[in-house]
Amino acid sequence: MVASGAASRDSLAAATGALDSLIDRSTATDLGGLADQLAAVTDLLDRQGPLRRSLADPSAEPDRRSALFERVLGGRLDARTLDLLRPLVRARWSAPRDLTDAVETLSRRAALGVAERSGTLDDVEDELFRFSRILEAQPGLRQALENRATPAQGRAGLLDRLVGGKVDPTTRRLLDQTVSALRGRSLDRALSELVELAAARRQRYVAYVTAPGPLTAQQETRLAATLARIYGRTVSLQVAVDPQLLGGLVVRVNDEVIDGSVLSRLSTVRQRLAG
Repeated sequence: MVASGAASRDSLAAATGALDSLIDRSTATDLGGLADQLAAVTDLLDRQGPLRRSLADPSAEPDRRSALFERVLGGRLDARTLDLLRPLVRARWSAPRDLTDAVETLSRRAALGVAERSGTLDDVEDELFRFSRILEAQPGLRQALENRATPAQGRAGLLDRLVGGKVDPTTRRLLDQTVSALRGRSLDRALSELVELAAARRQRYVAYVTAPGPLTAQQETRLAATLARIYGRTVSLQVAVDPQLLGGLVVRVNDEVIDGSVLSRLSTVRQRLAG
């Protein structure tokens, strides 16, 4: 999630910088433990509203917030996790929820750091995207995984039947964490955020491309190069097929949509004729 105010964005930027430095000097095993502990802290802050508000209270002195943090979590986390979280507790947050969002973001980035150190980051991004397309094509399955009335164990079992042993361990870790704690988001949105984070770790944008048929490797290379020139950085393509487009492409990068489909042009013509 995006931090809601300038203070939160600055605090999150400092925390992600510290995490990036940690990723560069840590093993995949260490980062996996860090990701899991940060996910557990996210869950705790979500469940304990008074604790969350106290740790993010801008009217409280940083030393007071730090002392509370140490009393509650100092003996439950390892040194690496504590070193990463202590500055967050002393930082300023525009809203208490932003602190929880920041810890969740760090957890996801640490998990992606596991894939980076293992050389599987590209695979993880692709697997997350493919999983999102499966859910898009099967609304009943998505609803079952989103249903909070279903016990967490039941949702985890369904996820295991879908991806167990078929995806990278980092993909599985991220999907497990997401399905167990959507935190008010749709599963579609949560997966989209994960794909964006994976691309950002590689300093890329993600271009979601919809085409009337599969693109050849040459077409993908040419499109990626064109988008890279437009946006000034490397662009990772995620391609979906929709035969109803008839021809052309629809490309979405962040909130910008480039609609060059035949269907769109026909719609424009119809509007002009109707006018």
